[in-house]
Amino acid sequence: MEPFLEEGKGRLGALWRLGIQYWAYWVLVQLFFNLLVVAWLLADSGGLDASGGLDTSVVPDSPALPLVSGVAGLLAAILTVWLAGRFLDRRPFSAFGFHLGAGWWLDLLFGMVLGALLITAVFLVELGLGWVRVTGVFETYGTNASFAASMLLPTAAFLCIGFYEETVFRGYQLKNAAEGLNYSALGPRGAVLLAWALSSVFFAVLHADNPNATPISTLNIVLAGLMLGFGYVLSGELAIPIGLHITWNFFQGAVYGFPVSGFGAFGPTLLTTEQGGPELWTGGSFGPEGGLLIPAVMLLGMSLVALWTRLRTGKVSLHAPIAEGPLRDRPQRRA
Repeated sequence: MEPFLEEGKGRLGALWRLGIQYWAYWVLVQLFFNLLVVAWLLADSGGLDASGGLDTSVVPDSPALPLVSGVAGLLAAILTVWLAGRFLDRRPFSAFGFHLGAGWWLDLLFGMVLGALLITAVFLVELGLGWVRVTGVFETYGTNASFAASMLLPTAAFLCIGFYEETVFRGYQLKNAAEGLNYSALGPRGAVLLAWALSSVFFAVLHADNPNATPISTLNIVLAGLMLGFGYVLSGELAIPIGLHITWNFFQGAVYGFPVSGFGAFGPTLLTTEQGGPELWTGGSFGPEGGLLIPAVMLLGMSLVALWTRLRTGKVSLHAPIAEGPLRDRPQRRA
């Protein structure tokens, strides 16, 4: 990568752009999270102690916590990617995979259906093998609301998570890494391929200290990064990754009651389940992403993304313009 300035382009090199954007994102996530928690506690009488001060002890066990965290991440992602795009990258927000149109929304819908089907396949396999047992339905986890109303919390949280993680890790990080690696020895497609792999490793490293993480779960998160990024490196758009990410998480946590990347409670669930079976295969307390069953499902998912892309565009190949600069950031013609 050109570490300081890109010769003749008048902008910082890719390594600087990546570092500045992610540092700003991390800082703003903490800031927005704390501000939202304070606002939440002030608005809720249960968030105040006897003296009228903030009672932060209620935060960790609240079903609203994932939504607060998700909104903080979403705000930080939109703001930092927009600002970095404008002042560091010299390109519009749409160039990070948001050339919206009918085809974009169709791909988003495909991604959402795919994520739901893949996790449903995991659940059915485990259920058939006796590795998971359904113990209840329509669990609201003390939200004092109807099941339908309580499900708005995890729905909104997973929408936020899918959007902000894909915007940061695939839309900004993968794209800028590909540009920085675009040397003659690799070429644009080689740069996209390497950036796809490196961004997936980075994605996994950031999940490596999640609760109940293991070496297997970390390797599986690398594969998850590859699966989520596959639709992007084929199309240059984030529609498939965002849709897939949203329902992949939602169906794990809010439908089938599995832990999601090590986090056990995301609030209300359609089914409450009791995990059994060999942890090596099921992932145990990390959730399906920590077991040996999930790599086959991820490979199936990538195969279906390739098939969809073939049906939509007539070809399956890496999208070379991802590795090219702002002058090449044109809306993609996907019918």
